[in-house]
Amino acid sequence: MRVRIAQEAARLMSDHGIRDYYTAKQKAAARLGATGTHNLPRNSEIETARMEYQQLFHPHEQPLQLRQLRSTALQAMQLLALFEPRLVGPVLTGSADQYDAIILHLFTDTPEEVAFTLMQQDIPFTSKEYHLHLGGEEKPFPGYCFVAGETDINLVIFPAIAIRHAPSSPVDGRPMHRAALHEVERLLESEGESAADTVATS
Repeated sequence: MRVRIAQEAARLMSDHGIRDYYTAKQKAAARLGATGTHNLPRNSEIETARMEYQQLFHPHEQPLQLRQLRSTALQAMQLLALFEPRLVGPVLTGSADQYDAIILHLFTDTPEEVAFTLMQQDIPFTSKEYHLHLGGEEKPFPGYCFVAGETDINLVIFPAIAIRHAPSSPVDGRPMHRAALHEVERLLESEGESAADTVATS
């Protein structure tokens, strides 16, 4: 049942855009008639099942969506290079699809400078507060959200010194993996080489 709940939660996240793991678990358990179970899968199990589901049912569509998201992320990072942006979340780890937002961590002791940069580029944005676990406790962080094409871009702003300490991942509780601008460039280059190899051998 635990495996079935993980698989159903993964399907709901991939096909219906649910992005909260707990909500996906509860809906999956209800659909499978296991509402009262306490043996729910971990977030990491759902994430693994989600990637397996995408490989099985969206083997061509999802990689294209992921590459587009990473390309958009790179453009945003170049725009915000002054704030040493780091890409995090599903767009970095590879599980992202059309429903995922791009998440960037920015580092500055003056969050208003980020807003000023967006205004200079005539980019409409909204202010947003993000709650993340850092240093063993949940803390609020200021940020902004804007839309590039049809993709939401979430900017989470940390003090400059926090670039050395990543918050905990909602997937496995470990420090989030972060990628700097040059790392995202290399990621896209390697994807392009892989695609070229696939065409050459097909």
